[in-house]
Amino acid sequence: MLRLFIGLVKGAVVGGAVGYGAYYLGLGGAFHWITYGLVGALVGLLCGRPLWSHLLDKSSTTWTAILKGIFGFGVGVGLYAIVAKAWGGFDLSLMDETRLVQDWPFVLGGAIGALYGAFVEVDDKPPAGADKKSDGAKKK
Repeated sequence: MLRLFIGLVKGAVVGGAVGYGAYYLGLGGAFHWITYGLVGALVGLLCGRPLWSHLLDKSSTTWTAILKGIFGFGVGVGLYAIVAKAWGGFDLSLMDETRLVQDWPFVLGGAIGALYGAFVEVDDKPPAGADKKSDGAKKK
């Protein structure tokens, strides 16, 4: 349960940060595809067991994080397509302005990041030393 919460928070922070960067730069229209794909890719690289943790643990490879990032790009684009194209989005009023939810990239980016971050965090196996620590606690 804790890993789920950690994944939600990490994914929301990464997705919100990327979305805010796109909002600040004024990227809209066709750039939404790239923005939300980048949200998924970065969440895949940073959530769960991040890219650099594979350098310290010899039992897994760096390719795991890279594949999560590539798959995450597709997840981000796919969730954006579902919200914006299939569903049509909905109006959201923020900062005395009403736009469709996909036109607030820090909101939808945070939501996409939280969903995929929770999935990746729960799906990844715990670090190598965590199994030994939990076994020792059970034996006592």
